Amino acid sequence: MTRSMLRAKIHRVKITKACLDYEGSLGIAQELMDAADILPGEEVLVANLESGERFTTYAIPEGEGRGVVLNGAAAHLGRVGDLVIVMCFCQVDEDRAKSTEPHVVLMQEDGLHIKET
Repeated sequence: MTRSMLRAKIHRVKITKACLDYEGSLGIAQELMDAADILPGEEVLVANLESGERFTTYAIPEGEGRGVVLNGAAAHLGRVGDLVIVMCFCQVDEDRAKSTEPHVVLMQEDGLHIKET
């Protein structure tokens, strides 16, 4: 048996831009992708803390800074200034599930904090 476990999370990151005329994806600042260990093209689940909306898309590196950009259809699911949670999951066997620790990046006003695992 395998379990779906949280692998990476960027908590309370701000939407900095929405671009409807794009083929789709979630643009994430490279610094945040590196800190959370999210790869370009990796599937992400996004939860909007303002509206409760959830959607799945894929991550792409998008410029500098500490925010995310909603591209394509996802641009309808949030507004600039909304806070979101970006999550990635992995499938692991039963034994490994008990020791799986996610990469967690907590966004704060004074920057980001990487939770030690």
